[in-house]
Amino acid sequence: MQLPASLAQVSESALEPILQCEEMLHWPSNRLDELRFIAGMSQFVTATLERDSLLRQRLPHMLEFQRRWEEYRIQIKNQLKNCKNEQEGMQALRQFRNREMVYIAWRDFMHSWSLEESLKHLSELAEALIFEAYSWQYDLCCREFGTPCNSQGIAQPMLIIGMGKLGGGELNFSSDIDLIFTYPENGETQGARRSLSNAQFFTRLGQRIIKALDLQTFDGFCYRVDMRLRPFGDSGPLVMSYAALEDYYQEQGRDWERYAMIKARVMGSEMYAQYDELRRLLLPFIFRRYIDFSAIQSLRRMKSMISSELRRRGLTNNIKLGAGGIREIEFIAQSFQLIRGGREPSLRRKSLLEVLKAIRDLNLLPFSEVSQLRSSYCFLRQVENLLQAMADKQTQTLPDNELEQQQLALAMRYESWPELVAEIQKQMQAVHDIFNGLIGDDEEDAHDVEIHFHELWDMAQKEEVIEVILVDMHVQEPVRCAEIIRNFKRDLAKKTLGPRGREVLNRLMPKIFKAVFEHKDAVFGLPRVLNLIYQIATRTTYLELLDEHRGALAQLVRLCIASPMISEQLARFPILLDELIDPQHLYNPTQLDDYQVELRDYLARIPEDDMEQQMEGLRQFKQIAMLRIAAADIAGALPVMKVSDHLTRLAEVTVDAVVSMAWNQLSEKYGEPTHLKDRGGRGFAVIGYGKLGGWELGYNSDLDLVFMHDCPVDVMTDGLKVIDGRQFYLRLAQRIIHIFSTRTTSGILYEADTRLRPSGASGLLVSPADAFDEYQMEEAWTWEHQALVRARIIYGDQPLFDSFQATRHKVLTMARDQEELKKEVVDMRLKMQQHLGGKKAGRFMLKQDAGGITDIEFLAQYLVLMFSHDKPKLTRWSDNVRIFESLMNEKILTPEEAKGITDAYTTIRDQIHHRNLLNLEADVDEEKLVAERDLVTKLWQQWLE
Repeated sequence: MQLPASLAQVSESALEPILQCEEMLHWPSNRLDELRFIAGMSQFVTATLERDSLLRQRLPHMLEFQRRWEEYRIQIKNQLKNCKNEQEGMQALRQFRNREMVYIAWRDFMHSWSLEESLKHLSELAEALIFEAYSWQYDLCCREFGTPCNSQGIAQPMLIIGMGKLGGGELNFSSDIDLIFTYPENGETQGARRSLSNAQFFTRLGQRIIKALDLQTFDGFCYRVDMRLRPFGDSGPLVMSYAALEDYYQEQGRDWERYAMIKARVMGSEMYAQYDELRRLLLPFIFRRYIDFSAIQSLRRMKSMISSELRRRGLTNNIKLGAGGIREIEFIAQSFQLIRGGREPSLRRKSLLEVLKAIRDLNLLPFSEVSQLRSSYCFLRQVENLLQAMADKQTQTLPDNELEQQQLALAMRYESWPELVAEIQKQMQAVHDIFNGLIGDDEEDAHDVEIHFHELWDMAQKEEVIEVILVDMHVQEPVRCAEIIRNFKRDLAKKTLGPRGREVLNRLMPKIFKAVFEHKDAVFGLPRVLNLIYQIATRTTYLELLDEHRGALAQLVRLCIASPMISEQLARFPILLDELIDPQHLYNPTQLDDYQVELRDYLARIPEDDMEQQMEGLRQFKQIAMLRIAAADIAGALPVMKVSDHLTRLAEVTVDAVVSMAWNQLSEKYGEPTHLKDRGGRGFAVIGYGKLGGWELGYNSDLDLVFMHDCPVDVMTDGLKVIDGRQFYLRLAQRIIHIFSTRTTSGILYEADTRLRPSGASGLLVSPADAFDEYQMEEAWTWEHQALVRARIIYGDQPLFDSFQATRHKVLTMARDQEELKKEVVDMRLKMQQHLGGKKAGRFMLKQDAGGITDIEFLAQYLVLMFSHDKPKLTRWSDNVRIFESLMNEKILTPEEAKGITDAYTTIRDQIHHRNLLNLEADVDEEKLVAERDLVTKLWQQWLE
């Protein structure tokens, strides 16, 4: 056989150092001629011969034998026996592999055997290397860690399951090997000083086997080992017991895993009996007993994945992945196996050629189509093997280099590259026609945006592919989004999902991607929505709710993108998802006057004596109400003042319900204080301070509470267990705080802060009304009087209401020295700034920085304390907006000043509200709100400096 001039030059250059070696003197002339021919095409063959003197000596003799695979196991075992250490063992494995691969490449290039013989040798060589590496390392591990045994003391082996082409006995020339490790039973090792669990032993063994095969050394490597087909992929345990493997596939196995398990085959004939048990366990997962037409939908998705990869990666020159390539032939065969393998045992074969024969015998495809598939498969596999044997590289892409094109054409016995390409295209077109006819034409436009969303889900494990999809869709930050999607699907694989859940997810996820990526802020919303789906993934009912109610899904995405706070709430408490079904209800929160009735009705469904469920009901009502308020806020249906009105009213009715719950509990045990008999009521009040007192609650606000009673000193309760009346009110306050702060499955109700009570944390938890009055008049600091400006009764009997109002009015209208008041207010402001300030470079802290919320609040408090002596109407309101209005009416502020500071206040509060919704800290770029800050600072300087 003659080489063209260009390849003859390649051959001569490559053989120059080899032909000078002594071993070559003994080569027969016919083998030397073959060598010169092969050297023009295969760098791998010449490079291996150049560095391996033993191969140069033995190769002519090796080529005299057609069935070398029969001796592989014995030869490798004998070589490993003589190895003194791990390094020698790894060298022996690699050298054996390279010598036999040269033999296989030689026969492939010389066309001196059939494709089936080539694939048989490649697959048997891999199996022999894998199994003998296992046997060698198993013995070493047993000597080091003891022998792994079950509970009866019977030694346990590790089974290595070959997947893909290895399992099918169709390995290509330079292929990865896909493996799964498993063992029959749990137990622990015996015979060593310290025992290990079987799982630990086999994990270490598996790691050593991978290293023995995969590690790149001076002699190269045996195989790239891929363990990602095991349960849970990279994140799963390296080795699992039979029972764990069965549980996984029966409970969580996906369609693509059924697809992969078709070719699963145990390595080593000694293990066949052991594998029978596992195979029987897995058979119902792989092959359904009935004709499985439900698989058609997943097959269509797989076809979409194939089509997608073609488009995304431009795989027109790829004989495996391209249209009509090897993968489509495999897909056709395996689709029949999935759909009909449960009924037809002949379809359960591992080898694709055997499956094609069964398809023909069962008349599942016309004879001519099966013949075409077989001939195309053999042709393309031959091209693939020779392409890889040229340099021992894992590639299925036709070369674009002219020299390599010439080499491949010659290896395939074609006169020219164009002739070979024409034949390849002819064969692949024939396959693709059959493929489309079987699965159905891809009617959608290849660029139809709807396809993208299915591809994102189907191909989520291939980050580089979905990255390209996202780029095509013009998504912002496609790399980040691709990583988020890949990590989500990987983490989801760890969850225990039943078949129904997986089916719903497969329908739902493309819809979710569509809803998310149609939003301009998709890059922020994607992780929030996926986190929520991850949290509820095991609750199929919620997945079905979103799948069946497009409106609910749209609302979910909208709310999650707008607010991480809402997405976190929905993820933690999925019961809130029910609220999404009716958007009209969702975006129209309860009327302020109706919260009391709605809460009463909500709790009426729960038995009064079931305290735990009552507490849970309170929390759920609050969450639902806050979701509606936030939704209306996001939709722009509620301005900031109204948002605070709703949040404050919600807190008020919650306080009312909590007081009633606590009262009922205590009165059942102790009765009621006797001073209430003639007058009725409860003799108890709750004072709201701060944002609660000022009708200015935000989404994350605490409740500043002070408790008051009017119980005389000598009063007792009238129950079976009598206690002092004031002790009763103390326990009532403690019980109220307990109901607020106890963490149930729905979290806490509110953070309740009682430090503003007289004497602070060291004072009584609940104050008698007269003591409260006395403290405020005689002992309270100026800052406590400032706090009183924003205080009001939110729960209580009329006598206590009147008492508190009188005290507050009396305190606020006290005559004060202007300079002393100014100094104390400014000192407290500076003290707060020092304690609470956390200045960030280039940011304006909305609450604590000069010109922010605290300055506005302090200014309002100062003006009320300063001028109420002469203008008592200033004490009427506890909220800043109406205080500024009162200051205007009393001619203390001009209309322009009152409007300016009110606008500044509401604008800054609006920013804080929406930063809360985004779970962000209360700061903005210092270039923002400049006009508002300047106005506040000017007024501060005018009055307080």
